[in-house]
Amino acid sequence: MKYILLMQFQVAGWEGGNLTNWKPEEIKANGDFLRSLNKDLADAGELVAVEGLGGPGQLKVVRAQANGTIAITDGPFPEAKEFLAGYWIVDVPSAERAYEIAGRLSAIPGPGGKPSNLPIEVQPIMRHCGDL
Repeated sequence: MKYILLMQFQVAGWEGGNLTNWKPEEIKANGDFLRSLNKDLADAGELVAVEGLGGPGQLKVVRAQANGTIAITDGPFPEAKEFLAGYWIVDVPSAERAYEIAGRLSAIPGPGGKPSNLPIEVQPIMRHCGDL
């Protein structure tokens, strides 16, 4: 079964696509962790796709209007403390395995090398939308 793992990241400290409060060696450790995780998942045949997303300054919310036009607003919403930073699609035999991967991903190193404990949403991918 396929699952999507959605990584949330703190809006605070993120400016123009850069982590403003991280040291270069902390950013390197973070990237090394992600490369290692992605390689492990690929080697196990579980990785379907992985993408990092643009930061909150690039996020737009688009909504259809009653008159047929669209409204485009900046995101995230002012009260948002987190934004969607990236996603992984994995094909694993059970939800428990998806949770295990999400737990490993949540522990991505942050400032000082400590686990970030980021929230990772895990959702099954359904095949009912327009018979994809």
